[in-house]
Amino acid sequence: MKFFAGEYDVAVIGAGHAGIEAALAAARLGCKTVVFTINMDWVGNMPCNPSIGGTAKGHLVREVDALGGEMGKAADANLLQSRMLNRGKGPAVHSLRAQVDRRAYAGHMKHILESAPNMELKQAEIVSIEKDPQTDHREYDWLLTTRLEAVYRAKKVILATGTFLKGKIFVGDISYDSGPDGMFPASALTGSLIKLGVSLRRFKTGTPARVLRSSIDFSNMEVQPGEDPVVPFSFETKNPPENRRDCYLTWTTVETKRIIQENIHRSPLYNGKIEGIGTRYCPSFEDKITRFAEKERHPVFVEPCGLDTEEMYLQGLSSSMPEDVQTAFMRTIPGLEQVVVMRPAYAIEYDCCDPLQLKATLEFKDIPGLFGAGQFNGSSGYEEAAAQGLIAGINAAAAVKGKKSLILDRASSYIGTLIDDLVTKGCTDPYRMMTSRSEYRLILRQDNAESRLTPIGREAGLVDDIRWKQYCERKEIREKELRRLQTTVLSPDERLNQILTKYGTTPVSTGVRLLELLKRPQLGYRQLEPVDETRPELPSLVTEQIEVEIQYEGYIKRQQAVIDEMRRLENRLLPEDIDYNGITGLRKEAVEKLLKIKPRSIGQASRISGVNAADISLLIVWLKSKKDISIEEDIHD
Repeated sequence: MKFFAGEYDVAVIGAGHAGIEAALAAARLGCKTVVFTINMDWVGNMPCNPSIGGTAKGHLVREVDALGGEMGKAADANLLQSRMLNRGKGPAVHSLRAQVDRRAYAGHMKHILESAPNMELKQAEIVSIEKDPQTDHREYDWLLTTRLEAVYRAKKVILATGTFLKGKIFVGDISYDSGPDGMFPASALTGSLIKLGVSLRRFKTGTPARVLRSSIDFSNMEVQPGEDPVVPFSFETKNPPENRRDCYLTWTTVETKRIIQENIHRSPLYNGKIEGIGTRYCPSFEDKITRFAEKERHPVFVEPCGLDTEEMYLQGLSSSMPEDVQTAFMRTIPGLEQVVVMRPAYAIEYDCCDPLQLKATLEFKDIPGLFGAGQFNGSSGYEEAAAQGLIAGINAAAAVKGKKSLILDRASSYIGTLIDDLVTKGCTDPYRMMTSRSEYRLILRQDNAESRLTPIGREAGLVDDIRWKQYCERKEIREKELRRLQTTVLSPDERLNQILTKYGTTPVSTGVRLLELLKRPQLGYRQLEPVDETRPELPSLVTEQIEVEIQYEGYIKRQQAVIDEMRRLENRLLPEDIDYNGITGLRKEAVEKLLKIKPRSIGQASRISGVNAADISLLIVWLKSKKDISIEEDIHD
């Protein structure tokens, strides 16, 4: 018999990386929040690589932190090893990546949820969600029922189901219903979502085997130590942690390739058993061998799972091959000749939604009060999930409180780019964030995430007084230093010219401002230290940001001009109830796409595949006619 168990402002289904950020955001914004998880011992689990960050993903973590999220702080607190990727490239693509202690990270996040005001963490599988038909509870839009027949009312619901939704594991010929890591799947909820009108599809992802550390011969591998000093993810981390574990690099061999090719018919990816669409940018190992047949070897990164475990993670060897084939091909890799497998690799298939159904707030367009976040929205990765969860939590709370929604545009952040890509372009395979996805990546660097987004987080209500004071102090230090660089003039003495010559740049014959010297790409704070006698003690984050902004000033100004034009189009909002069939001249394809996606602005409409420049011109003319704005006047504004 069903029983009523409670009423909440916001209910979050799932306590992975999306659910954690969504629930914390809603609770911290004053909403009575409940988060449901199938198993409380696996809150914040990392079923794939126990790492945070990476190319473009590090940017997302910094942005989540700048807005007031939790992921960056948790990664810093449970660090095993930290490295800055792409140092040999420009600053736009520098990306922080940290190997973290998997179980410690999960325990950390579980305790954060348990301790948060306005928050209740519950172990329960939600088997149905439906609109509440009772008129006396009209403000509570939703009824959520658990497998144990407890019923909860909620004003807003956030779906953050990860890979649990009708999850199915594949290892060779064996398949069975399961969530990741042997957890129960959420098999019943799919039918409830279909009844609500949510369009679902099947995606697939996978993970490599975990192997026993003592069975590995590290002498045949290349050691990869962490970088010192450690650069933290969070702008609030005052004392960066130390590197505590090494990682290792090895390579597959011709024999590895041969075993895969001879057994490819046993892979469920190639014998038709897996229906879901897999990740394009993180393929299974057998998929790599097939797609890149010309390559004789592939890298394998051997990484620790934690301080108190002997499990090692084999990044690059994700697979759904049978267990015997997995063991056979792993033992052809240098250092893994005697490897003992603790957990075999597997593929997992799961239900997720078509994100074209969502607004930029991550609320369903046709199902008010229902939000999606993370892999449920068709993305992949912990960082992409956390970013969406944060925005969904903020906007669910805003809807409860009757406040303005938060929509980040593409020029504000990688978070804005991620969400805009999902809700405007959709995805045909699990979406992964990359720096190349942003046309404004020189502006969207990880070093300036705080200056870009912390004021927005403050306005949204997630940045508290202490954090805001720290931000303002850093901003003041930066502005003061820029003034000093502008006004400090160095004399053209022998010592200065020796430094300039040493670093391959032209000596000076007259006085020169420090600002002008820093514009030279060969120079930075470190190179000028011997002659910069008035320099104060500065945080490395401040010096890094100043160096980049000075040296790339011209490029940044040009990119800012493009951003200004983009935002002019974003500010031209389109009514939600437009009948695009009634706009004369629009092509049939454009009408179909516009009706499906329902863009909020001219800017978003311009990014829809199938809507061309002529269609946009017609939309602008139509919009001006409705607003009685002079077209000639607007052209020249």
